[in-house]
Amino acid sequence: MTDNEDLDQDQETEVSETEVEELDMEESTETQAKEKKPKKEKGGKPEKKDPGFFAKIGKWFHELRIELKKVQWPTAKHTANNVVIVIVCVIVVGVCIWIFDSIAGGVVSALLNLFGKV
Repeated sequence: MTDNEDLDQDQETEVSETEVEELDMEESTETQAKEKKPKKEKGGKPEKKDPGFFAKIGKWFHELRIELKKVQWPTAKHTANNVVIVIVCVIVVGVCIWIFDSIAGGVVSALLNLFGKV
């Protein structure tokens, strides 16, 4: 054999060993994945049970309480300021509607008087 043929055989051996190592790693990964599944009891059900209805409600209230602690609640001064702004806006909109209603009522009355005397 020549030196080139010896190198080719060595490379094929290295590739084969690498492939064998990869296959071994895949098999060990599959074995580990199978081992991670929850073990079943005699009845055929997994050991870990789904939490009950009341446990879910309790968890929901617990998480709600945690989230409400994160809320930045407004101060009394800020709340009073917002109330005043809302009241002023309601009055302004009410006045605008009253003015529009008065104008529209006057126009309708004028048209009825104009065409109603026929």
